[in-house]
Amino acid sequence: MSNEDKGFFEQAMADVIPLSGRQQTLYLQPQSQVDKRARRDALAQSEENPLSSDFLTIIPGDTPLEYKREGIQQGVLDKLRSGRYAPQASLHLLRRPVEACRQELYRFIMLAEKQNLRSLLIVHGRGRDDESHANIVRSYVAKWLAQLEQVQAFCRALPRDGGEGACYVTLRKSAAAKADNFERHAKRSR
Repeated sequence: MSNEDKGFFEQAMADVIPLSGRQQTLYLQPQSQVDKRARRDALAQSEENPLSSDFLTIIPGDTPLEYKREGIQQGVLDKLRSGRYAPQASLHLLRRPVEACRQELYRFIMLAEKQNLRSLLIVHGRGRDDESHANIVRSYVAKWLAQLEQVQAFCRALPRDGGEGACYVTLRKSAAAKADNFERHAKRSR
């Protein structure tokens, strides 16, 4: 550094106060305070999650996902397959670990049931190989949906909603929706 540059530097730094020589540690609080009750509820809900992540039979990529609970009419599955039930909510599980998908799917179904939603779209992805991660998640989603008693039926989505990489799900009516439906139709029959 030349004398001229040194002079410019000293002139620019004339009003700067040097830091003290001792080391100080500054502890910052997190940006957002996490609600302890919400965390506790999430933990309790994750403990109640009945979806199993054990042995899995991988569904080949060219086999469409389809399931109908016993007692459900074929017409319900046909309407679901043709996209007549517009999805009221959707869940995207793309590029997520299997355990995270398990937790999110369970929370999503429980939340949909609380909000009296009946028609859902779950985007799980589709891999080129049967052993790809997307196809493993797809196979787990089929297994998990069949384990939930709230699920009446599910099938692959139409190409506009994701095709083989997504599925439509229909949930059973809640008790409140059944009572509302009964009230509406009982008034007509009088």
